[in-house]
Amino acid sequence: MRVFGDEIKSNQKLKLVNSNYSFEPSEMGYFDLDFVPSNNLKTGEVGYIITGAKELSQIRVGDTLVSEEDESPVIVSGYKEPQPTVFSSIFPSDSDDYTKLRDSLDKYVLNDASFYYEPETSSAFGFGFRCGFLGLLHLEIVIERLEREFDLSLIVTPPSVEFKIVRNNDTEIIIRNPSEIEKYTDIKHLMEKYCEVNLLFPKEYLGSIMQLLSEKRGTQEDLNYLSTSMVKVRYKLPLLELVSGFYDTLKSISQGFASLDYEILDFEKGNLVKLDILVNGQIIDSFSSILAKENAEFVGRNRVKKLSELIPRQQFDIPIQAAVGSRIIARETIKALRKDVTAKLYGGDVTRKRKLLEKQKEGKKKMRQIGKVNVPKEAFRDFLKQ
Repeated sequence: MRVFGDEIKSNQKLKLVNSNYSFEPSEMGYFDLDFVPSNNLKTGEVGYIITGAKELSQIRVGDTLVSEEDESPVIVSGYKEPQPTVFSSIFPSDSDDYTKLRDSLDKYVLNDASFYYEPETSSAFGFGFRCGFLGLLHLEIVIERLEREFDLSLIVTPPSVEFKIVRNNDTEIIIRNPSEIEKYTDIKHLMEKYCEVNLLFPKEYLGSIMQLLSEKRGTQEDLNYLSTSMVKVRYKLPLLELVSGFYDTLKSISQGFASLDYEILDFEKGNLVKLDILVNGQIIDSFSSILAKENAEFVGRNRVKKLSELIPRQQFDIPIQAAVGSRIIARETIKALRKDVTAKLYGGDVTRKRKLLEKQKEGKKKMRQIGKVNVPKEAFRDFLKQ
């Protein structure tokens, strides 16, 4: 810490302004290759204070430290809580590594103040954390560092953004996880964040880029020819569309020539729905997502098809469905492994064969009612990678 004014004494009660955490220093001093204890720190000096805090979340980088008795302290300007814009859930590949993941996140957040996380549970993956990032690049860097520096193997859900629920009594609630919507039955409408996008690219890519922006629900605000060969466009785009593969597609159709700059705006009313994926009638909460109503059927069909290719066959038929509310919009069935029960028959009346097949059919029906689908985590991991 750095002292901007006054003097700090070792027996003085101190308080962090933004987190409102009070403590009495157990030790303080200066840096000189090692910690050198001292009884006080004066204006302009840089040193350390051992707080005895039990939770790392109690202390934030950039906070102002003041005397607890000071009723109207002078606060150093410029401190702002970082606001995450992209959210994703992180689970350990092996559920036994949950404690290791928690400790790793506690250590990581010490040198990345913009990273946010909170505990979460999933029916498919068990215990994990819902994390907030400043953007997609930040997400990739954090995951890479966690795996490399802390030797972790992680399952990461597709990135999402914040939404706002407006209830019938006009109260507003921020939603960071699609599964939280289930708590509210009196939803008037959903709101999503928008951003202003500036794109610069050679004019020969104008048609394909404008088509992409139209598909991503963009609204054109400006279009300028900067020269005979370069075009600059400004569009208003939902942030949700920006984090779902927009940058990769843009670079692909412009052969890497397009450059992107964006600024996040406020919430606006959107035509949104929650898409659920059901395996054998059970909702897999980690696969739930909020998306534009017009894209729901296309995305639902794709997800259901991919998941049906990854889940191994069981002793009974497994229906995989995509649902919006109570309406099923897509379905695939993984066929059961079958045993040829009529193989031992060598002739006789056809009713003997039919009797055995009916018996098998009843058995399969009973098995589907009481059976549980055994889905390996590798199938989920491969699904999320796609």
